[in-house]
This record gives sequence, C-alpha cells and structure tokens, in this order.
Amino acid sequence: LNANLHPTEKIPDLPCHIFLPQMFSSSDAPRKNTLSPVVTGSSVLGLKYKDGVMLAADTLASYGSLARYKNVERVKKIGEHSIIGASGEYSDFQTIIEMLEEQSQDDINMDDGFKRSTKEIHSYLRAVMYQKRNKMNPLWNYLLVGGVAKDGTKFLGSVDHIGTAYEDDILATGFGGHLALPMMRKRWRSDMEEGEARALIEDCMRVLFYRDAKSLNRIQIAKATKEGVMVSEPFTLKTSWSYPAYVEADCGIGIIRS
Repeated sequence: LNANLHPTEKIPDLPCHIFLPQMFSSSDAPRKNTLSPVVTGSSVLGLKYKDGVMLAADTLASYGSLARYKNVERVKKIGEHSIIGASGEYSDFQTIIEMLEEQSQDDINMDDGFKRSTKEIHSYLRAVMYQKRNKMNPLWNYLLVGGVAKDGTKFLGSVDHIGTAYEDDILATGFGGHLALPMMRKRWRSDMEEGEARALIEDCMRVLFYRDAKSLNRIQIAKATKEGVMVSEPFTLKTSWSYPAYVEADCGIGIIRS
C-alpha cells in the first residue's frame, strides 16, 4: 500500500495490465502444444508389386512455402524387413524414427529371437498417433509403412496424425492422393515386376514435381522384399519443360519455364 494514503482513503483504480505480470509467473502460463507444422515434406507414394513393397518420396523439406532443405531423407528402414515414409512435420518424423529405433534396439538387446513384424509396427504407430491426438499434441505426419514377412506376406498401410489407419495395395499421401493415385490405380497390377513398379513410381513422382509447388525432382526409392530392405541414394529424375502447356506467350515471344 502507498504510505502517503490516509487509512480512510481508497486505493485508486489502476489498469488491470499493471497487476497481471505480478499475478502470473512463467510456471502459470498456459501450456502450448504444436499448433501447426513448420518444416514439412510433401507426398509419399507406396505400392505392392510381385516380390515386395516399394515406397518413394522426394528430398525436399519446405519452411512454409520456401523450398528450404533439399537433401532431407523421408524414407527410412525400420528393422530388417520394414520401411517407413512420412509427409508433414519433419521434426515429428524424427521423433517417430527415434521411438522405432529404440524398440528395434530393445528387441536386439533381449536376444530372444523376437522381431516386430511390419503389421505390428503399423499397429503401434496407430496407437501412438491416436494417443498424441487425444492429448491435443499430435505428431503432424501422414505415414506409410510397408514390409514383407519371411513367408512372403506383403503389408502396406497408412497412419495419419489423428490415428486413422488402413491397409491397401496402393497408397499416397499429400498431393499424391489427388495427382498420383489415379495414375497408380490405372496402371497398377498385383503381378507387376520390380522394374514396372519402379517405372510407375518414377512417373508419378515426375508428375508431382510438375504440379506440386512443394515437390522436388530429387527422390529416394525404398523396397522391401523377403530377402531384406534396400533404400536408394537420392537421385534426380529426368524432366522436360518443353511441352506446349509449359510455354507462355509474352508479346509474341515464347518463354520456356526453367
């Protein structure tokens, strides 16, 4: 209290904001969870073919609409027979990979011969994503999980950031669900050879590079067979910008976009 005030005098009214900083400490501040993704990757494509499962994604991570990081790997090997690819927030994907690698290491440390199947990994991720969503702090990713068991059984499933999960023979995330999935549905066959599957994946990734502003023509392809898993080094797709649709007329001069 002000020592100059007479005991019968009232304390003058002051604006509320003068008291607010003293009323609340930093520990009383509201908890803030991830409200939106920041550094994100675009589409991931997946399909089953005759001998296994194949995933593909480009290596671009965008900071908002800025093509900021161009050497980011969004397709990873999990265990001996599983692969995973992710759209969405890259830091959340790194968290997921750490969780899965810790599980794989636990299995190795137990040394009892048990190894998690691809279907078990998919089920685990569904539970994790759903639990995070219920805590109002979701992992902002759309995941594709694929693999082949020792007996040759193929698995391909998806999980999104709210825990919605399902399986299919062909899957795509992001813009791939609009641009690539129709092409895959038209050309896919269950008895496709590896070369045919790879050609289809590359054609779809090429279309995404043409039509999705947050895609890149530098991609990775991963495959899982009963022999094991292989993730390719990033490579650049051949593209062409000489199509008439990509040529604009400006004062009678044709300009080719580069």
